[in-house]
Amino acid sequence: MNEVRAIHISGYDRESRDFYRTPPWVTAALLKHVSLRGPVWEPCCGDGAMASVLAERGHKVVASDIVDRGYGRAGVDFFECQRFPAGCAAMVTNPPYGEAGPEQRAMGFSRAAMPRFVRHALDLTRHANGQLALLVRLQWSAGKNAANLITSGPLDTMVVLTKRIRWFDMGPRTNNGQHHHCWLFWDFQRSNACPPRIMFSD
Repeated sequence: MNEVRAIHISGYDRESRDFYRTPPWVTAALLKHVSLRGPVWEPCCGDGAMASVLAERGHKVVASDIVDRGYGRAGVDFFECQRFPAGCAAMVTNPPYGEAGPEQRAMGFSRAAMPRFVRHALDLTRHANGQLALLVRLQWSAGKNAANLITSGPLDTMVVLTKRIRWFDMGPRTNNGQHHHCWLFWDFQRSNACPPRIMFSD
């Protein structure tokens, strides 16, 4: 029987519902290279780490999450959403990667969570004729299935982060970030005459 293993095992248990606070510099790196139209929806807002940076940069933000972490509108299941919130023209978020431990699997998490999320996000963005920015692992984006999914929409920009993300701080016990990440940015109003851009940022 084949054994499915994670790309990297950090030695730490996964956080409940794959919740990891996105450091402010990560969102700032995206905003260096793309311009967002209109109000922005952050559907996995957590404690507001990403939404706060967007708001500080002058964007009106609609924040929601399935879990109440003290920020935004709680109890909103992204997969039950049929359209962007009224007035929103862009979605920016750090989606759940689906690397679930026993607790998360018991709640229905699986490796299918990531492609399912991306597919639904693209469908909603297409319906809104809007923009979509997702933070993903660079290695994930190189997979065949991921590549087919990524190119199913009008990819405009890939922003590769040259600095690795540290998702938590446990003092001297904290390892350096284990993965390279990138932003994938789709724009359903982009010109097809222009190829997607690859940018590098820290």
